Amino acid sequence: MSIDFLRLVFDMGLVVLIWLVQLVIYPSFSYLSKQELILWHEKYTIRIGCVVMPLMLSQLVLAIIQFSRKPELYSSASLVLITLVWSSTFLQFVPIHKKISNRRIDKKLLNKLVKLNWIRTSLWTIIFLWTLYKCIDHT
Repeated sequence: MSIDFLRLVFDMGLVVLIWLVQLVIYPSFSYLSKQELILWHEKYTIRIGCVVMPLMLSQLVLAIIQFSRKPELYSSASLVLITLVWSSTFLQFVPIHKKISNRRIDKKLLNKLVKLNWIRTSLWTIIFLWTLYKCIDHT
């Protein structure tokens, strides 16, 4: 199994996951009462972390390997885009999820969560499409 195919698998997993988060999971938060959201969010963050962190770490490791083997436009741009996703996740989304965990929830915060997530949704979509193009172009 080639490293390019593995990248495609992990990129596809992340793009499917982020679109589910964007279109279903984050919008559903606003349908829960504050108390229900607090209870659900505690379970959600642990469960989603068990899915997303292995995918993100694998994607990053594979991108680093690709770059170290062949430092071309695709591999270097992939690392930049993945770094932007990681930065967005830890600088924007972790603080928002901490606010929810700390019961500092309002409609404005939940709307911000959905709006800001378009950044990650767009980045992961671009990453996936570029990897798909690279795999199709090189077969």
